[in-house]
Amino acid sequence: MADRGRMKGVEGGEGGSGAGEGAEGRDGEAREELELALSLGRRGWHLPAARREPPPPPAAMRWTMPPHSWDHDAAGSSRAATHVPPLRCRDIWHGDNDAGGAIEGAEEGDEEDEEGDEDGDRDLQSKRPKVRGFGEESPQHSGVNASFFGLESTHFPGSDEHGHFKLSHCPENELDFGLSLFPNDGVNENPGDGNVGDVEISGGENSEDVEIRMDLSDDLLHLIFSFLGQRDLCKAGASCKQWRSASMHEDFWKCLKFENTRISLQNFVDICHRYQNVTYLNLSGVPHAELLVMEAITCLRHLKTLIMGKGQLGEAFFQLLSECPLLTTLTVSDASLGSGIQEVTVNHDGLRELQILKCRALRISVRCSQLQILSLRRTGMAHVSLNCPQLVELDFQSCHKLSDNAIRQAATACPLLASLDMSSCSCVTDETLREIANSCPNLSVLDASNCPNISFESVRLPMLVDLRLLSCEGITSASMAAIAYSRLLEALQLDNCSLLTSVSLDLPHLKNISLVHLRKCSVLHRVSITSNALQKLVLQKQESLSSLSLLCNNLIDVDLSDCESLTNAVCEVFSDGGGCPLLRSLILDNCESLSTVELNSSSMVNLSLAGCRSMTLLKLSCPNLQNVNLDGCDHLERASFCPVGLESLNLGICPKLSDLHIEAPKMSLLELKGCGVLSQASINCPRLTSLDASFCRKLMDDSLSQTAEACPLIENLILSSCVSIDLNGLSSLHCLHKLALLDLSYTFLTNLKPVFDSCPQLKILKLSACKYLSDSSLDALYREGALPMLVELDLSYSSIGQTAIEELLSCCTNLVNVNLNGCTNLHQLVCGSDDCSSGDMPVDVCPPDSAPVRSEEISERSDRLLEVLNCTGCPNIKKVIIPSMTTYLRLSKINLNLSTNLKEVDLTCSNLYTLNLSNCSSLEVLKLDCPRLTNLQLLACTMLQDEELESAISRCSALEILNVHSCPKINVLDFSRLRVVCPSLKRIQSSLIT
Repeated sequence: MADRGRMKGVEGGEGGSGAGEGAEGRDGEAREELELALSLGRRGWHLPAARREPPPPPAAMRWTMPPHSWDHDAAGSSRAATHVPPLRCRDIWHGDNDAGGAIEGAEEGDEEDEEGDEDGDRDLQSKRPKVRGFGEESPQHSGVNASFFGLESTHFPGSDEHGHFKLSHCPENELDFGLSLFPNDGVNENPGDGNVGDVEISGGENSEDVEIRMDLSDDLLHLIFSFLGQRDLCKAGASCKQWRSASMHEDFWKCLKFENTRISLQNFVDICHRYQNVTYLNLSGVPHAELLVMEAITCLRHLKTLIMGKGQLGEAFFQLLSECPLLTTLTVSDASLGSGIQEVTVNHDGLRELQILKCRALRISVRCSQLQILSLRRTGMAHVSLNCPQLVELDFQSCHKLSDNAIRQAATACPLLASLDMSSCSCVTDETLREIANSCPNLSVLDASNCPNISFESVRLPMLVDLRLLSCEGITSASMAAIAYSRLLEALQLDNCSLLTSVSLDLPHLKNISLVHLRKCSVLHRVSITSNALQKLVLQKQESLSSLSLLCNNLIDVDLSDCESLTNAVCEVFSDGGGCPLLRSLILDNCESLSTVELNSSSMVNLSLAGCRSMTLLKLSCPNLQNVNLDGCDHLERASFCPVGLESLNLGICPKLSDLHIEAPKMSLLELKGCGVLSQASINCPRLTSLDASFCRKLMDDSLSQTAEACPLIENLILSSCVSIDLNGLSSLHCLHKLALLDLSYTFLTNLKPVFDSCPQLKILKLSACKYLSDSSLDALYREGALPMLVELDLSYSSIGQTAIEELLSCCTNLVNVNLNGCTNLHQLVCGSDDCSSGDMPVDVCPPDSAPVRSEEISERSDRLLEVLNCTGCPNIKKVIIPSMTTYLRLSKINLNLSTNLKEVDLTCSNLYTLNLSNCSSLEVLKLDCPRLTNLQLLACTMLQDEELESAISRCSALEILNVHSCPKINVLDFSRLRVVCPSLKRIQSSLIT
């Protein structure tokens, strides 16, 4: 009785340790075991009067009990409370004379309990639990709490720790059932999961009360617990009496989900006995689930849904299901039915849905007068017998062992059948389909996919709405006449029917048809469809399809990808007047026979012509067209988009495009990058803001002028490598009043006066690699104040000389970013004072009689905005000096990388953050006064001495990163001195450090 009272798992166990060792020896599946512990409620445990201990001392003398060692094997299970004898269900419901002493003791303790209620664990008015310190006894149920936490209770002497007390004549309202769902399979649990191991006990130092108030009403707690499962409910119920009572509400135990969980027989029976209003039960993957249900069947009279799986279900199990009169849904998956030598019968008058999935049985007989849905999918059985007059949905998918005759008899026995799935039943023939058509006049859904013996000829199914004949090798063009007889057909799937050569259908209600072919031997060459309901047409991979005729007034989407034989005549089908007035999306990807595409559609929104490599002419007149894909159309020569609703267009993937006409009122972005032979371009896009015509080497001035007049809102204009653009084209830029970025890199320009005169609002000017520009070409910038709003200037790899560069840096105070990368004529960069015309006073010497000038005064006087200076790869530069008298107070980044002849760098920049001197192999002199410098790159500075570096960084108080990789004259021994002179240094990158 003791072992039974502890309610071990289904396999049973001799004791706590034995059960743990047995669990560790089982298979490696991660399953958890449920345990139901029943305990007394608000009155707690009481011993007989003779064994009662004196009442606890007052609060002033209260002491904390020393804890026992933590038992990992017993954590979270009934074995963690060995001092509390479990209560058996039959002791509660059937009296026993042996429990008289316990009852008598309980009655004598009532008075003390009433006194303890005054300052007990619950404030009855505010419903706030009072949480006591760990190890402190509760005045009501100190024995239970102490034993639960592994402590020895003073209420239970050691000689009676295994005693069991039986109660009789106890009123039901005096009992509460405490449920605990903790693993009891012997596996060590994390003590933190039980909220025990996280508590630190230090003898009597923490003996004072700790009170936590939570304003949680019963209604609010009920709402919160409604989101928890059974396992979490039981863990929450162990917190306090209010939570325990709330977690045991029957609303939370109507649906029992125990899938893949180990639960003992007695525990399951007790749960079902406690909650007899269970309507949903899931025992899939539970060991010996059949025995659990059969033992508790009398308590499951309100059950409506039962899910079983992964076990052995015999004939007795299905017979006992009649004890559940309200059962409407039964699901059995991956199980063995019967003994393997006899028929399994399912007989239930109230069952509405039965699913037997992936099961193994010899014969199955179903006799359910109210059954409406039956699924035997992937079940291995040789014969099936049905007596279900109300059945409307039947599923035999992948029942390979069923014969043609068995399927015929089963289906014809259901006169109300509306949906039948017998896909992958290779033995089905046309004779069976004809018999089913005669016996089931209401059949509306039929799936006969992967049935090679079906041709569908002479089959008449007038009520058919959905037909699936995928990969049916017997379907030919002659089958279309039988399919056309189903005038109500809405969905038709004929994918991968390799013998189908022609499709001609007149189905007014057809909404969806699929003719995807996955093999390389398609022989379908003609398709003719008439339907007022068809909305989507998929004809992918029909390599032989050459003729297409559609009369579908509601057709919206068409996919003809990889139809390699389609001709140019297909465009007439999808243009206005071609039979598809509502067409919105057309996909013609990889239709390699198309050479001329002319579409005139007022409804088309999306068009894809990716991979049409033979297309040379494209003419689109689709005012609502928003997306077009021309990837891989590398032979396109002429294109016209007049008119279209496009907002952006990329034609840079059409290198042979020579003639372009665009009329797009909504277009804002146009990319022609790479159209190297484009010579004629008529662009009328009044909302265009960005035009990229890079590498359009044959684009002429007249095309640029026409574009500038028709597109006055252009802000970004990229004409890089447009070598045919001359002064006349640049003069037309006066129409672009919002032009902010102009890229003229890699052009042959010699005069920039049209740019200075036409674009006073220009902010970014790129003149990279303009080899024919001279110093005088930029005179207007620093002598006449042209382009006053210019903030970025790129002169990389140009032929601009030393003097022009110095004048630009000195006089163009609005410049923020200057790129001088690869300038061969730059020999030194010595920044003078803020006055660009004064050269009498040395740049690095202050007058001896003058007072020091504060940086704020200099900033107000000069207001230079330069922040970034890039001089990467300047092969002839030897000296860079920015003295303190200069007013580059905003300069934050300087890049001199790859300046191999640079020997001297002297910088006094108060706001400099990054300095890159990598690969300056001739650098010998380095002087820095940069208090905000954080990153210094000296990679491969082979001539730099350690003393020079130490002196340079001593004035950089914020330096954090120093890169001296491949600097042979700087040793590891020098690093300590570097850190001393620069305490802020956090990281030194060197080849000497691994």
